[in-house]
Amino acid sequence: MKTHTALLGTLLAVGLIVPASQAQQKESPPVRLTMIATNLYALLDGSGARGGAFVGDTAVLLIDAKMDQKSVNQTIAEVRKITDKPIKYLINTHSDGDHVRGNQFFPATVTFIAHENCRKDFFLAGRDGAASEWNKPELLQFVPGVTFRDRMDLYLGPKKIELWYFGVGHTTGDIVVFFPAEKTAFIGDQAFVTRPQLIHSYKGGNSFEHVKTLTKMLNTLEADRFYSGHEEVLDRAAIRKHIEEMTAMQEKVRTLVAQGKTLADLKGQFKEGEARLIEAIYQEVAKAPPR
Repeated sequence: MKTHTALLGTLLAVGLIVPASQAQQKESPPVRLTMIATNLYALLDGSGARGGAFVGDTAVLLIDAKMDQKSVNQTIAEVRKITDKPIKYLINTHSDGDHVRGNQFFPATVTFIAHENCRKDFFLAGRDGAASEWNKPELLQFVPGVTFRDRMDLYLGPKKIELWYFGVGHTTGDIVVFFPAEKTAFIGDQAFVTRPQLIHSYKGGNSFEHVKTLTKMLNTLEADRFYSGHEEVLDRAAIRKHIEEMTAMQEKVRTLVAQGKTLADLKGQFKEGEARLIEAIYQEVAKAPPR
């Protein structure tokens, strides 16, 4: 045993074996901007979710904030490569940490915008019950100070940018940032297609309302492209398919619950990675009045 321990120590020392904790720490690729239309960019990579950037006549608008100071510094550096106009606005599509934690690393001159429910969610305890870091007085200036209820328009010159709230879904405060001239919408976490949809019940999210919200979005906006926080660009067909798959999953859960199946029974009927979503749907069905 001593020989094996000594050999392992030697291999670790010379770097032939990487400790598991170190091997799991994968460095994120640096933040980059990729143009998707004139003056409109997708904000990719770094630590945190995908977002966007728009260069207006007078200033720059960002969509979502990444997660740490390194990624925020890279974001600012990438913006500086394409313009010297100031970053004036930052829109948070919702309150998840991978979209908002970077707020605190931007200059205090930036104005943060979100739905009124999203601002409230900043101060909620986490899923594990831990207090929100945004309750610290020194961070209050980085919580969205401009909010809206249903609709808001921004102008950075003649181009209009539309902010829409279509209802509860992933959380109670998710919004869509729509560029009508480009028929392009940034939707945050409102559609996952390569992995199960997240519904944050602890933030008031609801899968059935999620379906209604996305349907309303499609019926309202003449968007052809939807930029998600964790997916490649989606088209209208992809959103429709997502709605259909969510509806089919909900109906299957309804049927199984009506048959007296328990949550443990239900989880066995779906893929392992879908467990959190199935639990959310199950709780919603269990609380719903009889049809």
